[in-house]
Amino acid sequence: MKQVINHQRMNALAAIVAGLMFALPYASPAAPAFGAGQEDVAAAVKAKLDKSQYKDVQVNVDPGGVATLTGSVSLYEYKADADKTVHKVKGVTAVRNDIEVAGPSISDAQLQKTLGEKLAYDRVGYGNVFDAITLNVQNGVVTLGGSTHDYPNRDSALGTVSTTPGVKDVVDQIAVDPLSPMDDQIRLQVARAVYGFASLNRYAIDPAKPIRIAVQNGNVALYGVVDSEADKDAAGIRANGVPGVFSVKNYLQVAGQPAEHQ
Repeated sequence: MKQVINHQRMNALAAIVAGLMFALPYASPAAPAFGAGQEDVAAAVKAKLDKSQYKDVQVNVDPGGVATLTGSVSLYEYKADADKTVHKVKGVTAVRNDIEVAGPSISDAQLQKTLGEKLAYDRVGYGNVFDAITLNVQNGVVTLGGSTHDYPNRDSALGTVSTTPGVKDVVDQIAVDPLSPMDDQIRLQVARAVYGFASLNRYAIDPAKPIRIAVQNGNVALYGVVDSEADKDAAGIRANGVPGVFSVKNYLQVAGQPAEHQ
């Protein structure tokens, strides 16, 4: 008798479960819900890029959420900003940035000269004498290397290049010096030792043509152009005499002489 009752209870439970399953709405795995989401993501991306600088940019979002950007903009800055903007859109898993920079055509030599002048005066008064940024231009692609003593100076250099007409792409290879109170002290002491020397203080007159002093973990490197071999030697000797300096690499160039490999 007990087995019969248990069997009846099992049948009743099965009937309840079956009823609930039939009562729930059926969601087909082939329903086009994902496709609709894909269209929503594409619309959201287009809305974010609804600005005049992106008027010639086209957007496509694939089923995996990868947004492909094509078309053209007038400045590299806009290409980079479009990439950052689209990355933040909900539903975008990756960005393929195929936007072309269609600004004016400028020769590499002219672009190198223009950018060199801009970077020389960039962040004057914000410790740029402690930055040693290198610049190379090839087919409109600008590669920045060397080092800066902090992130604001690096970011400013990248911003200066990105907003210059004619730049097609930017490769950031700038190293930022590690935070170090000891290095900060050495920077100031080397600057005083170099610029405080009678024959070298004239290099502080033009902020675009200083003797640049890079310091990483107590190791000093000197960059820039000086008028004579004597000035180059004097700067190296003065830097070497600062307490706490582990080594000095003297990359100063003498005006009128072939550039040395650094």
